Amino acid sequence: MLTIEELKKRKKLLEYTNADISQKSGVPLGTVQKIFSGATANPRVETLAAIEKVLEVVPYNLNIGPVPVVSETMAEYAAVNSIADDEDRIEEISERRYKRYLEKIGKYGADISGKWPRQGQYTLKDYYDLPDDVRVELINGVIYDMTAPAKIHQRVLASLHLEFERCAEEQDHACEVMFAPVDVRLDRDNRTMVQPDLLVMCRRDDNPKRIEGAPDLVVEILSPSTRRKDCILKLNKYSEAGVREYWVIEPIKETVTVYYFEADELQTQYTFEDSVPIGISGGECSINFQRIRERLERLSAFED
Repeated sequence: MLTIEELKKRKKLLEYTNADISQKSGVPLGTVQKIFSGATANPRVETLAAIEKVLEVVPYNLNIGPVPVVSETMAEYAAVNSIADDEDRIEEISERRYKRYLEKIGKYGADISGKWPRQGQYTLKDYYDLPDDVRVELINGVIYDMTAPAKIHQRVLASLHLEFERCAEEQDHACEVMFAPVDVRLDRDNRTMVQPDLLVMCRRDDNPKRIEGAPDLVVEILSPSTRRKDCILKLNKYSEAGVREYWVIEPIKETVTVYYFEADELQTQYTFEDSVPIGISGGECSINFQRIRERLERLSAFED
């Protein structure tokens, strides 16, 4: 999740007022003002998620024309910016504005190269039509390439799988632990298919091909190419879809950020020196990251 300072930068970049953010997010204006003034130091996670969603940036797409930011229609744009009811004038200003966004923050938006020319319009049919050796995720009709993970990513993933399986067996929980690649049709719609690094399912799912709906717990292991997607886009998607608990692991910094959505509180930060409780287990299970760190050190010793 973005820091307050990062949200301020996004707000300035998008030229939004507090009133704009309040109107688009549904967060009361007074709350928005307190957050950006610093009067509220620890806002609720749902509040920050709502504001982040408004401040998500989708650049101008040269293939399909102006793409609305946070689904802003031309009429809404005109209302917010007090532009006269002139469609040609609105279109002209909007196009110029999005081109300016592209120059500033194109690296944060969807791919506008020739590789994926219909970003925002792709469906599960397009996803399944891709060759088997092309690994991507589909989120809100946008295709995200997935590169091969680094060794440390895979080492952490393998260790996590062992630790989660150990917890499930010791406590005799009727939950299944799976790791990527496995397709998750998160919203049960035609526009999103994700592949979490690790997931825990505590309900029955009879689809032999993929997971239908939200897993109970999801873990993503950060890499430079996935940081923004995992920390912003997926955080919001998992929360909205009904995932009960979300872990974000940063191997290089040895940190674990836990979002236990059912607890209705801010995220909790841990390190690889901690034993991290699994919220959905009701306190019966925890993951010993000190043990994971020791395993990583043993494996790294082979490379010295």
